[in-house]
Amino acid sequence: MNLTRMNLTRLSLALAALALPLAAPAQAAGDAAPLAKDLFVRGGFNGWGTDNQLVYKGKGVYEVEILISPGNHAFKVGHKDWSAEWVVNPDASVTVAPGTDYKMDPHPGPEDYLFVKKTAAYKFRIDVNDAKAPVLRVVRLENAPVAATDPHAGHAGVAAVPYRTFDGQTETARYSTPDAAAKLRTYAHSSTMQLRDPGPQHTSYTENAAVPNVRSGNLAFDALFALAGAEMRQNAVREIRDGNYNGGAAIACDCFETGEKWHYVWTRDLSYAAHLGLAMLDPARVVNSLNFKLSGWRPGITPAAQVGSTYGGLQLVQDTGSGGSWPVSTDRVSWAFGAEAALKALPASERAVFAARALTALGNTLENDRLAAFDRASGLYTGEQSFLDWRDQSYAAWIMNDIASLASSKALSTNVGHYKALTLAATLAAEQGMAARAKKYAAWAAALKKAINKGLWLEDAGMYSSLSAPHFDGAPMHKFDWLGQSLAIVTGVADGARARKILARYPHGPMGAPVIYPQQPGVPVYHNRAMWPFVTAYGLKAAALGGNVSVADAAYDTLMRGAALNLSNMENLEWLSGQPLLLDEKNPALIGPVINSKRQLWSVGAYLGMVVENVFGISTTPGGIAVKPFITARLRREAFAQSDAITLNNLVLRGRALTVRVLLPKAAAGEGYYKVDAVTLNGAPVGPAIDWRRLGADNTIEIRLGALLPGEQAITRVKADPYSEADAVFGPPEPRVSKLARDAAGHAGFDIAPSKNPGNTVYNIYRDGKLVAAKVAAGAWTDRRAGAGACYAVEAQFADSGNRSHHSAPQCVGRSIDIAVTDARVASNIAPSGPSGPKAARFGAPHLKDWGGLADTFAVGPIEVPEAGQWQVQLRYHNGANQINLGISGGVKWLTLRDAAGRVVAQGVVQLPHARIDKANTPLVYSTPLAARLEAGAYRLQLSDFYNMSYLESNSTFSAAGGVDGASNRVDLYGVRLTQTQ
Repeated sequence: MNLTRMNLTRLSLALAALALPLAAPAQAAGDAAPLAKDLFVRGGFNGWGTDNQLVYKGKGVYEVEILISPGNHAFKVGHKDWSAEWVVNPDASVTVAPGTDYKMDPHPGPEDYLFVKKTAAYKFRIDVNDAKAPVLRVVRLENAPVAATDPHAGHAGVAAVPYRTFDGQTETARYSTPDAAAKLRTYAHSSTMQLRDPGPQHTSYTENAAVPNVRSGNLAFDALFALAGAEMRQNAVREIRDGNYNGGAAIACDCFETGEKWHYVWTRDLSYAAHLGLAMLDPARVVNSLNFKLSGWRPGITPAAQVGSTYGGLQLVQDTGSGGSWPVSTDRVSWAFGAEAALKALPASERAVFAARALTALGNTLENDRLAAFDRASGLYTGEQSFLDWRDQSYAAWIMNDIASLASSKALSTNVGHYKALTLAATLAAEQGMAARAKKYAAWAAALKKAINKGLWLEDAGMYSSLSAPHFDGAPMHKFDWLGQSLAIVTGVADGARARKILARYPHGPMGAPVIYPQQPGVPVYHNRAMWPFVTAYGLKAAALGGNVSVADAAYDTLMRGAALNLSNMENLEWLSGQPLLLDEKNPALIGPVINSKRQLWSVGAYLGMVVENVFGISTTPGGIAVKPFITARLRREAFAQSDAITLNNLVLRGRALTVRVLLPKAAAGEGYYKVDAVTLNGAPVGPAIDWRRLGADNTIEIRLGALLPGEQAITRVKADPYSEADAVFGPPEPRVSKLARDAAGHAGFDIAPSKNPGNTVYNIYRDGKLVAAKVAAGAWTDRRAGAGACYAVEAQFADSGNRSHHSAPQCVGRSIDIAVTDARVASNIAPSGPSGPKAARFGAPHLKDWGGLADTFAVGPIEVPEAGQWQVQLRYHNGANQINLGISGGVKWLTLRDAAGRVVAQGVVQLPHARIDKANTPLVYSTPLAARLEAGAYRLQLSDFYNMSYLESNSTFSAAGGVDGASNRVDLYGVRLTQTQ
């Protein structure tokens, strides 16, 4: 199955709700089914699960009826264990036309596709009378007539809110309630927009006494807050599950599950959701969920010597993912955002218990990440971008074949996460009387903030680079993401001047801000070309802090519109149209978002936080409550036009009940936000910070708004046809460096291969991460200043928009020392195996198979380094423990380099992530490098164990490598390479 785009750990139960099995006739009497094993229709419409079994109907025919939502759905026919796969053509995908017969080949091959424009029932019919060539026919069933239902019938009042669409049409959301005066209302909510998933065009929900409610004079605004509250309660579960854990069986946990299609707890989703709003409203459940994402070692596991006894225990869990999880991905530190918010909301006694546990887990994680993922040269942490974890969505295409290069890049969002973890750990250590640790973490945090601002800030763009290019390049790239920019502002990494620039410069489309910019060509909608409500909410937080009215208004509009028309707080939306699924018949491979869930946890947290923190201005602090509403002139005119006051009822914080009332001034023309004139607590004047000790059991906070302040108005707007890959909003494909060589004079030269870029493209050349030539044409280029070990990379740039590509894979001209495992200088307890000669090119050269057990040894030496300089040591390997987007079994080892006298000259973690698996060829790749400045002479290297996420107890029930069969940190080793660089 070609599912490398998907993170199957999260996908296992994700889409089951999209494909509903319909009633089927019984098997014909006396007609035995001809197939010995059951067959299933499995595809994108049912999460590649087994919900849709083909039922034998007699006379050699199997059928199943499935209700399928719009989309271009990949599918196959196969057994439950995939021991058989039936496709139309084993050599190429076929798009199946309804009502047409197709002979199937009972052998594995690429997926077939069914394009569905409108939700409908489809019958899949398989005729197996000729078992060697079964016949498939897919038929669209006519929808049975459904009696029209008016969910608003009999209700006293109906509010209708129209929204203009990207194509000049109008979609309308309607709301009603049978009793507007009820203390707890029930709402009916309908939408004219075609929904993402099968189901009615309306829903209903009821306010609950355990959740705050709003009375604003605007039924729609009140209803949408109630919707978010109801979805928070739906996500509050007694047990969680995922097909890859615990055999798919339920796991008891009073936790927050991640959404309608995600029934597990994921570290980053939970943590951002908690920070945005959930921790304030349900801190106890947030703490349960955060504790679920902590783990110690498995029984019997002895940590690597480098992971000392002080910092080897309880730590944060990095979920399954790219290259086999941590430390390819290191944004497990996002846990700190949720923990900090929970600590502010917990009563004192509960806070003390969780604070101690949080410091233990954070401390262990920070110390180990310092060993495994900290680059001392740049002062930054390596690792994948936070949440942007589908490699082809936001990385260069060549990265898919070189996950070690993804691992060595530095991401803005992830580094800001490390900054948050360090500042929180410093605070907790100081509170708990650990002055030395507090000082150390504070110093690390200060240095990291400085490094982010030095290494990732792009003055010409007025924004931070989302990520650097990987090793042998390292330049900050002109790629941008809204989460990273916003978190930099929210955490204080960005100062006031930089914050203002970011808010003014980050591009917004007609429907809001995309999560990345510019967009990736030839890539479907998911992170690429998408808005995610939780990221929008962080943009709103940043806009309120920076006083940017235009950016805040755009965020308010995005969040309210998305929930209104979709009847839920969705996972994501296409950014130029605002659609939950943008159908593109001309380019069906680009349709998306490819996955989308209702009541996505961080979207729910985002909406609740928007209302409580940004509209009503209430947030918790360690000492009490901060009061700082950010109500804009537009929000006053459009959302609260019918009222002079808005009220938030039944907000309970640390056991104190609060009623928050905002007195609104007269609506004004123009743009700006309203100044807070006065705040009272139970009738007595107070400031914008209210101490916990002043709060009784029941409290009323009244906020009177005054003059309209202009604030910041600057915003960058872009627009394009959502069905085109316009240069205005897309970046070009990355080019290639080819034919790199030195000439007789020692000059380095190469060809810039343009990768099908149009004529208005120019190219920028980087040597060792520094720009050395700008806006040159494709073709040959010569460097007359090339050093002994120069490394080159090229980026493409559209001349008109200025949008840039990712960098090409870097190429180096320095000397290279390659040593195969068959070399006499290699010593290991495992003997080389595998073919040599002509067969080695196809099936892999001799190697140390499955090297990496705790007792395994590997050393190489003496290695003669001919010239002093900077050298990079890498291992040539293959890791086929899992696919490149899955698992917990990325190779993580400790490499030590000693000189002839036995002195350690360099040591550290090297990563050997999962690599592509090809049945016809074993693609060999190189590990992340260990950098060393060496003198000419002899050296010896030694490889020993470190650890990966499979060593943690929390992964002991994982179904794949590193799970139920024990920890997995093994790879096939082919050799060692030393590369001379600058």
